[in-house]
Amino acid sequence: MDKFFKLKERGTDVKTEIMAGVTSFVTISYILAVNPLILSAAGMDTGAVFTATALASALATFIMATYSDMPLVLSAAMGLNSYFAYSCVIGMGYTWQQALSAIFIEGLIFIVLTLTNVREAIFNAIPSSLKIAIGVGIGLFISFIGLQNAHIVVAGPTLVTLYSFKHSIESGMFSSEGITVLLALIGMLVTAFLLIKNVKGSVLLGIILTWGLGMICQATGLYVPNPEKGFFSLFPNGIISMPASIAPTFMQIDLSAIFSFEFFTILCSFLMIDFFDTLGTVVGCATKANLLDKDGKLPQIKQVLLTDAVGTTAGALLGTSTITTFVESSAGIAEGGKTGLTALTAGFLFLAALFFSPIFLAIPAFATAPALIIVGFLMMQQVAKINWTDDILTAIPAYITIFSMAFMYSISEGICFGVISYTILHVFSGKAKDVTPLMYILTVLFILKYIFL
Repeated sequence: MDKFFKLKERGTDVKTEIMAGVTSFVTISYILAVNPLILSAAGMDTGAVFTATALASALATFIMATYSDMPLVLSAAMGLNSYFAYSCVIGMGYTWQQALSAIFIEGLIFIVLTLTNVREAIFNAIPSSLKIAIGVGIGLFISFIGLQNAHIVVAGPTLVTLYSFKHSIESGMFSSEGITVLLALIGMLVTAFLLIKNVKGSVLLGIILTWGLGMICQATGLYVPNPEKGFFSLFPNGIISMPASIAPTFMQIDLSAIFSFEFFTILCSFLMIDFFDTLGTVVGCATKANLLDKDGKLPQIKQVLLTDAVGTTAGALLGTSTITTFVESSAGIAEGGKTGLTALTAGFLFLAALFFSPIFLAIPAFATAPALIIVGFLMMQQVAKINWTDDILTAIPAYITIFSMAFMYSISEGICFGVISYTILHVFSGKAKDVTPLMYILTVLFILKYIFL
C-alpha cells in the first residue's frame, strides 16, 4: 500500500489517510440526500437517483484514487444539479432525458480536451499568485456554505444577515431551528479547540461530537423535529437498507434535441461552470496539500482532469447530473490526506451508503457546517504567500479572485474575474509581455461569456 500510494514519499500513513477519507465522505455525504431531492423536481425517480449518485460517486472516486493518486473525492455538483432541474427541465421545457444528454456530451468534450492537453495547458497558464488566491477564495466560499447550511447566516434586508434567536423564540422555531444554529456555533468552537490542541482527526471528531450533542438535545426535548420546516429526527430510522433499483434512470439519455440553439447554450453553460469549478477546486486542494511542484504545476493534473471527465460521462449514463471534484475534499486534506488512499476510503463509503443509507442520511447539516467553516480557516492560511505590498500588480487580481468566489457564490466566477483583471491590469501597466498568450485567450473567452451567456 505504501508503494502504490507513495505514503512515505508524501509524509503520511495509512491511519491518517483513512481518517481523511472518512472526514471527506462525512462532509460530502449530504449530497446523497440533496441530489435526489433536487433532481426529483425534474421528474426523476428519487430512489434511482440516490443509487445512481452513490454509484457514480464511488466509481469516479475509485478512478481518482488509483489513476491519479490524489486525495480528491467526486460526486454530483451542487449548483449544476439545480441548473439541470430548474433551468433546463422546468424552465426551458426539456425532458430530464434530454438534459442528461447535455451532461453526457459535456463529459465527452472534457475527455477530448483532456487527452489533447487543453485543460492541462489552461491549468498551467494560470499565474502562481492566482492559484494561491483560488485556494484562499475557496476557503471563504466553503465557510460561507457552512454558515448557510447551519442557518447562522440567513437572507435578510441587507441580502444576508445573522440568524435572530429572538425572532426564533417569538415565532416558536427555537426548539427546531434555533437550537441547531446554537449547536453549530458550539460545534465550531469545539472543532477549533480540538484543532488548537492538535488532536488527530479534529474535523471528523467535531462532526461526530456536534451530531452527538444534537441527539442528546432531541432525547431531552431541547430539539424537537419539525419535518414540515425541514428539521428531521437526528436519530437514524434504521441501520441497513437495500439499494433502490437504478433501472428508471440507467441509460436514459435522449439525443433528439442536440442540434437546437437552446441546447447549445445549455451545453456551454454546463461546460463553463464545470470546467472552472473543477479547475479551481483542484488548484485549491492541491495547494493546501502541498502537491504542486516548484513551478506551481500539479504533476498528476492530466489524470485528475480525465477522471473528472470520465465521472461526468459515467454519471450521465447511470442517471445523475454532473459528477465533479468536490470542494469539500479539502476537509479530508485538512486532516492530513495527501494520497489516493483518502479517495479510496471515501469511495468505499459511497458504496456502503447504498446499504447503510439511514445512517448517512441522518447526519444533519448543522453537524458538518462547523467542519466547513474550520476548513475554510485552514484554506485561508495560504493568503500569506501573496505579496500584498511589493507586488500590487499581481496582488489586486488575487484579491479580486478571493472576494469574487465568496461574494458571487461561485468558484468559476472568481477565476473568470481574476483572469480578466490580471490581464487588463498588466496591459494598462505596460507589462503586457508578462501575460502568456493563453491568458489573453482566456480573458477574451470570459468576456464573451458575460456578453452571450
